[in-house]
Amino acid sequence: MSKKGKSKFKWIIFGIIAAVVAGVAWTSFLKPAPLDYESVAAKTGDITTYYSFSGNVETKDRQNVMSDKMLQVSEIKVKEGDLVKEGAVLIKTTFGEEIKAKIPGEVVHLNVEEKAQVMAGTQLLEVVDYEHLEVKVKVDEYDIASLDQGKEASIKIGAINKEIKGTIRSLSKEGQIINGVTFFTATIDLEKDEKVRIGMSAEVKVISDQVSGVITLPMVAIQFDENNKPYVIKKGEKDTVIHTAIETGINDGTTVEVKSGVISEEAILYKKTTPNAGMDFRGGGMNRPGGED
Repeated sequence: MSKKGKSKFKWIIFGIIAAVVAGVAWTSFLKPAPLDYESVAAKTGDITTYYSFSGNVETKDRQNVMSDKMLQVSEIKVKEGDLVKEGAVLIKTTFGEEIKAKIPGEVVHLNVEEKAQVMAGTQLLEVVDYEHLEVKVKVDEYDIASLDQGKEASIKIGAINKEIKGTIRSLSKEGQIINGVTFFTATIDLEKDEKVRIGMSAEVKVISDQVSGVITLPMVAIQFDENNKPYVIKKGEKDTVIHTAIETGINDGTTVEVKSGVISEEAILYKKTTPNAGMDFRGGGMNRPGGED
């Protein structure tokens, strides 16, 4: 091959190499970047939402035994810690009068001695019913319509780390205005538990809404468009994504009911850095704190 032919062949080889390199570079340029998404599978499950309230354990009944006139004690028939029945004689006076228990309970705060002379209005003792306890909570006017007498409640007593059952016994007919908001009082009877003490703090939960056997997704997987309409992201062809409109139901603050647009076990994508906190889930049902003290 002549010198001129060799030079021409060399340029052809260089041209082919350059074309290959350019093609690879152009292909890389056109290829979409890897999708920066996490994936989660839709599940079939149950969701329960609650109204939450706070209060303290109280006794359903107590008798504050006081002298209604000046008197002298002749005999004390009980001592502190005694359990008495309704009608039991507690104290006798020098005039032959008997002061009796009006409720069954335990004698506490015995403040008088035999032969003592006391003035009218003096507290003599108390009879407290420790067997039947209750919790009273404040319920704002927007939640009161959702509560009914006889409805079950769950009461968490933090001091003993225990959850016990209760039942709504009564709802006040008159509200109290606090800082411009009207609150009503709900009284919940507690199941008997020897570890529960009067005065303990209690967190009361009453079911607001619940669904069973529905399609669910974690809240992080739900996106919202500029009109605040919910949608999810699904994987399309060749590293593309598809936005699919959905209808949501209730949510408990972490998990959302999906009524349409997603099937069970379907893979849903969500951006790692796109929080949706504060978005409006129009299906509602999130925990609503009730009347706080």
